[in-house]
Amino acid sequence: MESEHERSGDTVGVPVEDRRADRATEAFVAHRNLLFTVAYEMLGSAADAEDVLQETWLRWAGVELAAVRDPRAYLVRITTRQSLVRLRTLGRRKESYVGTWLPEPLLTAPDVAEDIELADSVSMAMMLVLETLTPTERAVFVLREVFDLPYEEIAEAVGKSPAAVRQITRRARAHVAARRPRGTVSPAETRDALQAFQRAAATGDLRGLLDILAPDVVFMGDGGGVRQAIPHPVTGARDVAGLLARLGRFSAPSLRPAHVNGYPALVLRVGGEVDTVVAVRIDDGLISGLYSVRNPAKLSHMRRVTTLCR
Repeated sequence: MESEHERSGDTVGVPVEDRRADRATEAFVAHRNLLFTVAYEMLGSAADAEDVLQETWLRWAGVELAAVRDPRAYLVRITTRQSLVRLRTLGRRKESYVGTWLPEPLLTAPDVAEDIELADSVSMAMMLVLETLTPTERAVFVLREVFDLPYEEIAEAVGKSPAAVRQITRRARAHVAARRPRGTVSPAETRDALQAFQRAAATGDLRGLLDILAPDVVFMGDGGGVRQAIPHPVTGARDVAGLLARLGRFSAPSLRPAHVNGYPALVLRVGGEVDTVVAVRIDDGLISGLYSVRNPAKLSHMRRVTTLCR
């Protein structure tokens, strides 16, 4: 039976199926940014997150909406399940990846940093920590710790009991806590560290680089076998500083600040196109991680701002 709204003048002559399709579209669009954020945090790949959203839409379009009590929870559940399927495919793809694999960087609006928990969860450093979790642990951690979903909803999304989800949450939380940056870093601290790094790299100032780099700093480069990049991570302040001093005099003057994955980063453009994105991790005021992404297939989301939300 049609509702009063469906019989009202603004829907006269519109087939019931069309009205249902409109409602499905409205609900999906309303939650699209949330669904993308969920998928991206689970996958570390914006391209794969977009594919997951396509799959989510196809399944959502076939759902009987009258039976759905909470469209947001239902859509998150579909997105999570599709992300888990995609994660296993990504795992096989990473095994044959040429060189170091890094998450796909996103150009984000400065206001993302205002939500500290969201910015921290999508930072390049945290995305790499999430890579060390199993697919199920990653899904549970993201849904609980980032999006604060009830255990019962997470259990439905991952096909586990609520009790099992609680155990997985504790295990994943401890795993992440042992590997995440040691303290919350403000965008201003990140920006200051980047500026100091850029000044030192631009002049080849080895002493200046050593002053801003943590003793156990790691430099990682991702060229995907398409662009030249450091084939293996370089660790230790002296080795990283030496590498940057050699490279920086050529590239540092052309690096420009941008907000990437919720935090300030540096972007190199060549001929108007993004060539390299350099994100950082900071611990105790020093740069402990430098992540340089050059693979062209991973730079498409640097052309426009991606809206993230919880």
